[in-house]
Amino acid sequence: MTGVEEKQVIRGVGLGLRSRHYDELLAGTGQVPWLEVLLDNYAHGDGLPIRQLELIAERYPLVFHGVGMSLGSADPLDARYLDAVMGLVDRFEPAWLSEHLAWTSSGGRHHHELLPLPFNDEAADTLVARIGEVQDRLGGRMLVENSSGYAAFKASDMSELEFVVRVLEAADCLLLLDINNLYVNSRNHDFDALEFLRGLPRERVAQMHLAGHDDHEHYLVDAHGSPVVEPVWNLYAEAVRLFPDVPVCVEWDRDVPTLDILLDEMKTAGDIMMGAQPGSGGMTSHAS
Repeated sequence: MTGVEEKQVIRGVGLGLRSRHYDELLAGTGQVPWLEVLLDNYAHGDGLPIRQLELIAERYPLVFHGVGMSLGSADPLDARYLDAVMGLVDRFEPAWLSEHLAWTSSGGRHHHELLPLPFNDEAADTLVARIGEVQDRLGGRMLVENSSGYAAFKASDMSELEFVVRVLEAADCLLLLDINNLYVNSRNHDFDALEFLRGLPRERVAQMHLAGHDDHEHYLVDAHGSPVVEPVWNLYAEAVRLFPDVPVCVEWDRDVPTLDILLDEMKTAGDIMMGAQPGSGGMTSHAS
């Protein structure tokens, strides 16, 4: 993976680190096995957030997750941002670094949204080149996440599955499989999410995400502000069967609830993971 993955053990169900939960996590509440750090919250200085992260890192294994690298942009990678990211990687030695198959900037302007890409050769080649630059700095493989999307591009000439697999293979990187994003896209763009899962190269799937979404009846929005819904749990159950022993992180970014609610989500994810182990007697359906 990143060349530092052996320094921290990441297994089972982890949690996305949010500032609201610092005190409880530092006290060991919930026995969370590992945390995913949204590195953009810490990439701009050495103030209180960094000091809090140092305390967290003394207690928990960490992985880093970014939203600002803009891997799909036609612009060159932001050298200052990349330097800041690599500085954090050197300082905290996370098990791995992940980013999105999306773009967030153009012409030097940042849009603060994870914007989708057309599924074609040009977009794939751009991603492969940018991922290669990051991996050269990293000294190993990074993870890339399948992104949600709400519009289809006329310029697309392959499926999302074909596109993702092409990028993974050409860049020799790994996949952060976001189960909620997959479900959202399958509903918005009318494709078979199970077929997508079964078409992924198993050796490339290194982590998963679980989160909630907003249902607007005719379309879904990947909002990360509500519990995981039953169809996503069921899709996750199939992913666990196909990709055993792959760690999963529960994310909640908007209207972040109390820690006990997230611990309940983690427990459900863990129950599904355990139910998929050999000799468990099979998988059961879970509601949120």
